[in-house]
Amino acid sequence: MSVCVIICITVNTYSYMKYIHIFLVLLFSIPAFSNDIGVPGPKDCFWSRGPHSADPYINLAYPDANVFYWAAAFSMPEDTELYLDGDFPLARYMSIISYDGRGRPLESLADYLIEPEKNSTNPFIDSNSRIDKNRAYKIKVLNNSPITDRETGKISKITSYNTLNAPSYGPNQQLIIYRVYLPDNKTGPLGGVNLPQLKVVQNGKTYLGNDACKILNASQNLAITLDAAGIPPMKYRELASQPDKPETWPAKNPPEWYIQMDRQSLIGIYTGEFNNNAPRSTGGFFPNLDNHYLRTIINRKYGKVVLLKAKAPLTPKTYNSNPTYKQNELRYWSVCSNQSFGNTRVNDCLFDEEIPLDKNGYFTIFVSRLKDRPRNANSECGYSWLPMADDGDGVFDEDVSIIQFRHMLASDDFSNSIQSVESQNDTRKVMNEYFPKSRYFMKNQVESFFPCITN
Repeated sequence: MSVCVIICITVNTYSYMKYIHIFLVLLFSIPAFSNDIGVPGPKDCFWSRGPHSADPYINLAYPDANVFYWAAAFSMPEDTELYLDGDFPLARYMSIISYDGRGRPLESLADYLIEPEKNSTNPFIDSNSRIDKNRAYKIKVLNNSPITDRETGKISKITSYNTLNAPSYGPNQQLIIYRVYLPDNKTGPLGGVNLPQLKVVQNGKTYLGNDACKILNASQNLAITLDAAGIPPMKYRELASQPDKPETWPAKNPPEWYIQMDRQSLIGIYTGEFNNNAPRSTGGFFPNLDNHYLRTIINRKYGKVVLLKAKAPLTPKTYNSNPTYKQNELRYWSVCSNQSFGNTRVNDCLFDEEIPLDKNGYFTIFVSRLKDRPRNANSECGYSWLPMADDGDGVFDEDVSIIQFRHMLASDDFSNSIQSVESQNDTRKVMNEYFPKSRYFMKNQVESFFPCITN
């Protein structure tokens, strides 16, 4: 796929970024929905940007390696109605979320909020069948500001009435992202169903497929700010190599963990300027409002292997096409190894069901380069392993990586979730035994201190 990039300079009005802002427009000279060349995976004229995930898919904006993401950029004429007809996937979770041009989430329409069509079943409702063949839904997309104030990261008590508000920004563009988390084993990226199908009603006439895409101008250039999907590399380098800071900055020994709030607080990992009154889960790169995040920056100069140990939250079992959905402490959790805010690639992720636990429900994960992987860092010995990239942050420091936890849709009675943390200073206290204890080791130390005990 050939890509042309046009850069327009605009003045940034956000107070926390004290530099000239760059507005990015991507022009795809080959139709983005072509399946014959370019990025592998399903797509169509509407869901043309994707799939995003780990390699070999589009690896950008910190995707979870067990998740698939598709984006649609479009403009609704005033006299049109936009509907999406779909089937609930065989997966742990699905949603459609609207965003603005800086990659900030506006409203999430998660699976459990969607009323199924007549004679169909929503498989994401507690105690419902996950494998019912009749699983259709229909939602309506509006060019309106969100009118509900749903609590992020937790099960909402506010119903959606099968609508998603996706207000336009910049050049009258609207942007939504469709997510499928952890498709059932062997069901493919879409969890055994098709992408939600586009339907446009204009002046009483219904349009489908390519005709509907033309009305919405779904092939238009993507108009987002350059920092929507990552901190610009030169700005990242400036933040990470401050003259009055050690060469390991901002990594610390032992690692220090941060909850995700707004963009100022994300950059605050480097500057120390946190906005404790900011809304949660808005400061990443196209984050999911149904997740709350906990992350740390690590540096191999402190030790070639990083240990993570904590108690595992309880989640539904779905990967092996379990027949019934059962709500638990969280909908989903994962831990990912990423490169940096300047690169925003994921190295790999582990999801809840694949992580071995000890008899008390605790996990132990080791993170290292492949060459430094301890020989006992495997599931047979009761441990998990995640890779660091050989080129580190992917920008300039070969020793840097980011570790990130996701907690999705916490139950109200689970008080130790990332969602329950109100302030950076309270993270360890609130999460208690679910907080990831972490420290640096050398490879031979891990092999000696953590014996491979098999039953």
